[in-house]
Amino acid sequence: MNRKILGEQIHGHLQLYRDLGVRYVSRPAPSAQNRKPKTKNPESPPAETVIAAGETVVTAGETLEAILADIGNCRRCKLAPTRTNLVFGSGNPRASLMFVGEAPGADEDEQGLPFVGRAGRLLTLIVESIGFRREDVYICNILKCRPPNNRNPETDEIAACEGFLFRQIAAVQPGVIVALGTFGAQTLLKTTETIGKLRGRLLDYRGVKLIATYHPAYLLRSPLEKRKVWDDMRIAHNYIRALPRQ
Repeated sequence: MNRKILGEQIHGHLQLYRDLGVRYVSRPAPSAQNRKPKTKNPESPPAETVIAAGETVVTAGETLEAILADIGNCRRCKLAPTRTNLVFGSGNPRASLMFVGEAPGADEDEQGLPFVGRAGRLLTLIVESIGFRREDVYICNILKCRPPNNRNPETDEIAACEGFLFRQIAAVQPGVIVALGTFGAQTLLKTTETIGKLRGRLLDYRGVKLIATYHPAYLLRSPLEKRKVWDDMRIAHNYIRALPRQ
């Protein structure tokens, strides 16, 4: 991998940990196969994988399954009593392309999967338009629970949930993130800029490239904007194709 790109990625991960409130990073414990014989050294600290980050716990190299287990039967915000299912995310856990939406809708809440309604079917077509299959990418939302009547996410709900999203991104390590709609883009970029001003170019998100574009639900109401999304997806696709293979 190009040293400049690697340096940007390392810097980005450090920014992510800083924003999560990380205070220290400890060395991961070696696997059973690679573990060296124990030596008696009482001064050596125990090896751990946990990174302390306020109330959030981030594990170096943690899996999506571990993050989901940590969420559990979440009661961290006021959406818990009104949801049917928690909607974590789906797709390739090592995807080069990751989509981040706003929040589950009625269909997603019923099935426990992201983007399965009309907007989800349109998103599948968008993914396929640049030569990917839906199972090739990873899809999730800012919020894991549906807001009542599909209202906009509120500040306290985003604050309660965004740490899990940041951990999902760190686990997947995508080449490009596509932020779908205003809340997806503004939450990740920590900005108040409108989606119309943010879209159309690759932006930097902690060492990972991000492109903001219109949400599929918006396209169902404003089909003439589909051309702009197609242009955005070509930018993302061209960048991924140019990345060095690992």
